Amino acid sequence: MSSPRDDRPGDDDPRDDDRREPEDSAPQSVPMTVGSGRPPRAPSVVQEVFAYRGDTVGAQGWALQHGWEISDGTAPQDAVLAELVATAPVRATRDHRPAGVMRGRSGTLELVAFDVVFVDKRYTVPEYAVTAAPVLLPLPGLRLSPARFWKHRTGGLLHVPSGDAAFDARWVLLAAEDGEAVRRLVGDVTVRGLLMHSDDGDEFWAAAGHLAAIRPDGHRPELIEHHARLLGAMVSALAGVP
Repeated sequence: MSSPRDDRPGDDDPRDDDRREPEDSAPQSVPMTVGSGRPPRAPSVVQEVFAYRGDTVGAQGWALQHGWEISDGTAPQDAVLAELVATAPVRATRDHRPAGVMRGRSGTLELVAFDVVFVDKRYTVPEYAVTAAPVLLPLPGLRLSPARFWKHRTGGLLHVPSGDAAFDARWVLLAAEDGEAVRRLVGDVTVRGLLMHSDDGDEFWAAAGHLAAIRPDGHRPELIEHHARLLGAMVSALAGVP
C-alpha cells in the first residue's frame, strides 16, 4: 500500500523500492536461515534512509531535558490522538498513526507533540509533525490554513474573513459556525502577526477538545517551540485573554 501524500513523487516512494528488486539466490558463502531457504535481506539504501527511528533530530531528548513525558502512542492517554489524526487537514488513512508522543508544558500551556507515521508491512515512515493544546472552552470545528494549500473535507464550513486584506490573501479560516471565538481568533493582532511572519507551512484545526497544528515534517525542537508560540497566541485569542 502506498502513502497518500501527493507531494512525494511516485518514482521515489520507498515503499515501492523492494517490489522492483529481483530476489537473487544467496552466494554459497552466505549462511542460510533455517526454514526460509534464504539469508535475511539487507535493507536497501532507501529503506535505511526512510526507516523510522522515532527521534532522528533530538526532539525527545529536548523533551526530556524540559521535563516532558515520552510515550510510544499506545498509552491510554494517547487514545485521543487517533481522533486528531483522523480529523487532521491532511489525507490521513487508517495506516497512519501517532508515534513518538511527547507531553509537557510550554509556559502556561499544556502541549502534546507527536509524529504521524505511515505504517506499512515493512516500513514505518514519519510524514507529519503535530502539536496540540487541550482547550477547555467548547470550540466549533475550524480550519486555519495557508491560502495556497489545497483543501479537502471542508463541506459545511464557512469562510470567516479577518478584514485584513493582506492576511486574508495568505490565510483562510473556515469554521462550522461564525461565532465570537472564531472572530477573536482571526481578529487577534498577535495571531495575525505571527502567521504573517511564518513560512505559511502549518495548518491548524480544532477537534477532540484540542487546538492542533500540523506540518509535513518530523518533529524537532525548533518546530515544537514554533508551534508552541502559535498555539499559545491562538488559545489566548479564542478564550478572549489579552
